[in-house]
Amino acid sequence: MAVISFTGVDQPYGWLGNMAPFRIEYLGQRWLTSEALFQSMRYVDLNVKELIRIEKSPMSAKMKAKKNKDLMVVEPCSPEDLENMRLCIRLKFEQNPVIKEKLKKTFPHEIVEDVSKRNGARHEFWGARNKGGVWTGQNNMGKLLMELRDVFLEEDMSR
Repeated sequence: MAVISFTGVDQPYGWLGNMAPFRIEYLGQRWLTSEALFQSMRYVDLNVKELIRIEKSPMSAKMKAKKNKDLMVVEPCSPEDLENMRLCIRLKFEQNPVIKEKLKKTFPHEIVEDVSKRNGARHEFWGARNKGGVWTGQNNMGKLLMELRDVFLEEDMSR
């Protein structure tokens, strides 16, 4: 089985990542990317959530979240953070049918968020590094995407 890896949004599988420009709605609000929603879910402070939501790019939303980390209530890379990511990517793919179909077409391949060029071990929670052809890291983003793909394929088979 081949490995499908993704890094930046300008790469062939970049649409898999949270930085990809796919709008989503959640609790009556529109978010420009799943990254912005995900970052905001780490806070209860409505002002911080709104500051993150209105940012024009996913990276600036992430930076706005980092600037307010002292107000964060969900610890990064925690079980709650993982559940928030699961919700964010589900919304992204359910609300954008074109990429939902593309995700299903990745079966049966393994999906890996390639963090090989990123500094810091924390990136290996969400992705994996390619070291001499071997992927090392937890690759939780890839696992969540494959899990979601399986859910979509099962829903198709039950129709």
